Amino acid sequence: MFTEHTLRDTLMAELHARPYGLALAPAEISHLAVRTGERPSQDDLQHLTALCSHFNVSPPASGATVFITDMGPFRLKWEHHTEFSAYTFIAERHFTNPFKKTAIAEVPTDWLTALPGEVISALHIALDARDNLDEIETLAAEAGHALDNNPITGGSLLEGRAVWWTDFRIHADRFGRFLIHAVALDEESGGRLIQRIIEMETYRLMAMLALPIAQEARPRVSDAEDELSSILGQLDGGQEHLDDRRLLGDLTRLAGEAERINGIIAYRFNATRAYQEIVRQRVAALREDRITGVQPVSQFMMTRFEPAMETCDNLARRLDQLSARIARAGNLLRTRVDVALEEQNRDLLQSMDRRVQLQLRLQQTVEGLSVVAISYYLISLVIYLAQGLDSLGINVDPNLAGLVAFPFVVGGVWWGVHAIRRRLTKSKN
Repeated sequence: MFTEHTLRDTLMAELHARPYGLALAPAEISHLAVRTGERPSQDDLQHLTALCSHFNVSPPASGATVFITDMGPFRLKWEHHTEFSAYTFIAERHFTNPFKKTAIAEVPTDWLTALPGEVISALHIALDARDNLDEIETLAAEAGHALDNNPITGGSLLEGRAVWWTDFRIHADRFGRFLIHAVALDEESGGRLIQRIIEMETYRLMAMLALPIAQEARPRVSDAEDELSSILGQLDGGQEHLDDRRLLGDLTRLAGEAERINGIIAYRFNATRAYQEIVRQRVAALREDRITGVQPVSQFMMTRFEPAMETCDNLARRLDQLSARIARAGNLLRTRVDVALEEQNRDLLQSMDRRVQLQLRLQQTVEGLSVVAISYYLISLVIYLAQGLDSLGINVDPNLAGLVAFPFVVGGVWWGVHAIRRRLTKSKN
C-alpha cells in the first residue's frame, strides 16, 4: 500500500462537515444567527445541552461544531462558525396561515432569552406545497397578506418548481419572513433551498456590519486627508523657514491616526469582503427568474447591498491611499531635512576651511617672528663671543663677526623651524 498523508481523512471529512438540512414541504422553519465573536463554542454547547435536557434527547458531543437532532416538535440543526452560531428549527407540518405558529414557538422562552451572544439575523421561512404555480397573482396576494401587506418582492426558483416572496422587513416578533410556494420539491432540494436563503440573509447582515463603521470613520479619514493636503501644500510652496520639527510631528500624528482607524476597520472589512463573496455566490446559486410585474428578490437586495459594500471598499482604498501619501510626505520632509543638513554641513566646512587658512597665516606669522627672535639671540651670542675673544687678546671685531654670522644664523634657524613643522605635519598624518 502507498503512504498516505496524515491529514487525508480530515480533509476529506471537511466536505461532509456541514451537511444540508432536509426540509419536505409543507414545513415551517425558524432560523437564528447569533454573533458570538471568535470564541470557542463551549457556551453554545452548554446552552444546547440545556435544550436537549428539556426535550429528553442526547446532548452534543464536547467540542462539536455541528449538531443535528430531532427534538419531537421540530428538528434542530446547530452550526458554529467563525463569528456566529446558527440555529435552524424545522417543523414539517401542514399550515393554513404562514407565520402564525412558527417552528421556534415550541422552544422555551427562557432558553431563547439566555442565548449566548447577540442575534444578528432572525428568519421565519414558510415552505408551502402546491399542486401548481400557475396562478401567480393569487400566490402574490397570499404572500402580501402573509407579509402584513407590505410591498413585496418575488421570483421564480429551481426552474419554475418554486416561487419565493419576501418584504425584507423585521416584523413585530423581530423576525424577517420568506414565503416559498413549491411544486414536487423533495426534501433534499428543499433543504438546499432553505440553506441558501438562510446563508444569503445571514452573510448579508454580517457583511453589512462594516457599513456603520465605515460611515463613522469616513469623517475622520476626510479630516486626515485635508490636514495632509495642508502639510503637502507647505512642503511644495517653496517656503524656506518652515518648522520641520512641527511638520514631522504633524505627520507622525497623522500616521498614528491612520493606523488607529485601520486597526478599527481592518478585521471587519476583511471579513466583509469574504461575506460579500459568499452572498454573491448564494444569490447566483438560487438562479432566480423574474415574475412579470414583481421586482426580483435578488435584484432588490443586491441593488442596495452592493452600494453599501462599495462604501466600505471605497473607505478602505482611501485609507490605503492616505497611508501611502503620509509615507511619501514623510520621505519628502526627510529629503528636505537632509538637504538642509547638507547645506549646514557645507557652510560649516567652509567656515572651518576659512579658520584653518587663518590659523595657517597666523602660524606662518608666528614662525617668521620666531625666526627673527631666535636669530637675534644667536647673533647676540656671536657678538658676545667675539667681544670675549677680544678680551683674550684675539683681535676680532664683534660687529663684523655678527655681520658675517647673520646669513648663516638666519638661514639655519629658518631651515630648522621648517624642518620641525614638516616633521610635526607628517606625524599628524
